[in-house]
Formats: sequence, C-alpha cells, structure tokens
Amino acid sequence: MEISVALKAAIVSALVVLVSGPFVIPELRKLKFGQSIRDEGPKSHQAKSGTPTMGGVMILAALTVGTLCATGPEPSVLLALFVTLGHGAIGFVDDYISVVKKRNLGLRPRQKLAAQIGMAAIVAIVGSRFFDVTTSCWIPFANVVVDFGVFYYPLLFFAMVGASNAVNLTDGLDGLATGTVAVAAICYAVVCVSFGKAALAAFCIAVASACLAFLRFNAHPAKVFMGDTGSLALGGALAAVAILTKTEFLLGILGGVFVIETLSVIIQVISFQTTGKRVFLMSPIHHHFELLGWPETKVVRTFWAAGVGFGLLALLLI
Repeated sequence: MEISVALKAAIVSALVVLVSGPFVIPELRKLKFGQSIRDEGPKSHQAKSGTPTMGGVMILAALTVGTLCATGPEPSVLLALFVTLGHGAIGFVDDYISVVKKRNLGLRPRQKLAAQIGMAAIVAIVGSRFFDVTTSCWIPFANVVVDFGVFYYPLLFFAMVGASNAVNLTDGLDGLATGTVAVAAICYAVVCVSFGKAALAAFCIAVASACLAFLRFNAHPAKVFMGDTGSLALGGALAAVAILTKTEFLLGILGGVFVIETLSVIIQVISFQTTGKRVFLMSPIHHHFELLGWPETKVVRTFWAAGVGFGLLALLLI
C-alpha cells in the first residue's frame, strides 16, 4: 500500500470527525438524543445520563469519506462499507427506539439478531457471486488454508454476528470500544498489506483514524457516546475485513478483548441460571473491575493495552 493512500485515508477520516463534532454534538443535545443509563449498572454511571449518543454517525461518515477519497470505488472496499453501514443502520434504529421512543433496550434481541443474520446472508450470497468470497479460511498456528465447503457459511454468520455484538458489549466505558477498535483496525491494516489487500488496508486505516479522532470527544469524561450506531458498525467493519482476507479465525485472536468481554457475559448468565451465583461482580467484565474499585480510566487503559497485546500476537502469527 502506498504511504500517500494511507495518509489520505487517515487525514480525511480524522478531519471529518474533528470538524463535524462541534456541530453534531450540540445538535444531538438539542434533539435530546441523550443516553439512558440502566438502573442495574454501576451507580457512578448515573452521572452520564443525558450525554448525547448516536455519535457513531460521525465515525461512519468519516470512514466512508476517508476510504473512498483514498481508494475510490474498489469492489472489496464497497462490500466492506456495505457491511459497516448496514450494521450502522441496524444500530441507528436500535438507538432511535431507545432514545426517541424511550424504550431503554431499543430493538428486541430477536429483532436485532434477525437483522444481523439478514446482513450476513446478503454478504454470503453477494460475496460468493460477485466478490470472490470463497469458502476457504486461513488457519493461524497451522498456517494452512482449509476449504470448509458449505460449512463455511455458519462460520461467516458467526463472525459477523459475533463481532458486531462483541464490540457492542465492549462499548460500556468512555473511550473503551473506540480505542480498542482503533488498535484492532491498525493491526488489521498490517494483515491486509501482508495478504496483498491494499485497498482494504486503507479502509482499516480510515476506521482507525476515525476512532482515534472520535476519542477527542469520547474519552473520559465523554461528551458524546457512539451508541449502537457506532459499535455495531465497527464490529461489522472488523468482520468484513476478516471475511475478505479469509482470516476469520485470526479475528478471534486479534480481537481478544472483544472475545473476553463476550465470554464474561456468557459465563455470568450460565452461572446465574444454573447455580444462582455470579462469577463476576457485574458483566461485561469491564464493570467487574470498576466495582473492584478501579478508576474508569485505569480500566480503559488496561483494556487498550490488552488490545495491543492481542494485536501483536496476531501479527506474529502471520
């Protein structure tokens, strides 16, 4: 990938966020698009109630403009943007119901899952017919490519649904998901270059740059939250890159923080339903550390560092 292409993607994406922020955030506040805080969440989070949400629209606009300015309408990029914006649309509807309709949980789980599965089905059909998305995957550690045949499609569904929901679960502290996704996207840019996917590398750089710029407004104390509009979209973006580079299994390592966050919720639910006891003080696990007395900024920085560690491990494997 040419350095100039990467720089263009990074600069344009960052500028879109930084320039739009001072205009979008006050508008979100005027529209009363404020975050509702769950009563069962950490008590310290009640002070965040009313903070503008749906700021993910800035990230989506930035990564779209930044990518297209750098690469043009390259086929693989268009599919990655479709997946990202499609998940962003699901998140936008979820946020709209939650914020405007005042139904705190937004879309019902079945509705959200159905929409995500629908997105995965479109990618499976369109990708195989027009974008050369094969049924093969590269396997880390073994360093071999395996053709899974029809069994690949459940893996594709799992990658897309799992990644989007995992980033959504991680988005619970100021800057946590934003910074962790930025780290993952930068590492995936290196993966894309290694696999000869220069345009996708520029897409990853645009995603990372948009997230880093968004931290200007989302770092503690957050002036705006990305909402499901941003978190579902960013998870979809990582899944799209994994699918297009045939590194679906590597995503589980590179996105280790997201995996741990998701597993903490699964473990908590299973434990409580089967034994009546909780393994963690609260899930996802970032809340567990909060309730142990860690300052929010310490939890966020620790998880960022863990994200860097998982990213470096993934890069060593390639």
